Amino acid sequence: MDKNLQKIESFIAEHHVLTLATSINNEVSACSLFYAYDASSRSFIVASSEETLHMQQIRKNPKVAGNILLETQEVGKIQGLQFRGVFKTVEDVKLKTLYFKTFPYALALRPKLWQIQVDYFKLTDNRLGFGKKLIWQEPSL
Repeated sequence: MDKNLQKIESFIAEHHVLTLATSINNEVSACSLFYAYDASSRSFIVASSEETLHMQQIRKNPKVAGNILLETQEVGKIQGLQFRGVFKTVEDVKLKTLYFKTFPYALALRPKLWQIQVDYFKLTDNRLGFGKKLIWQEPSL
């Protein structure tokens, strides 16, 4: 496995909330979502209501971006992940099971689950040197 991808997925495993950015035309939206991550499909699994602004935008433009960050005031410890991908309905039962295993209390809410299939990651990790970037991109791009 790509060493950058290993470090990126290690960072992802340490967190559970991402910020998602969507857009159509000149209108933008951002929201925070709990996630479960599936390394085999390089996908975040999230829950969201279809009535939200970001879901309305996604129906028209499924390409999304987002980030996960470690909040710290110590410059030498700053870490943050940016990603891009395609937002789609979860089809795989294994991915649904992963989400509910990660967040068992969500079962009671019976949420609609979605998949963000990632094609690009950029991790900034100042622990490796100031402004150090680790990039992974889907090989077909």
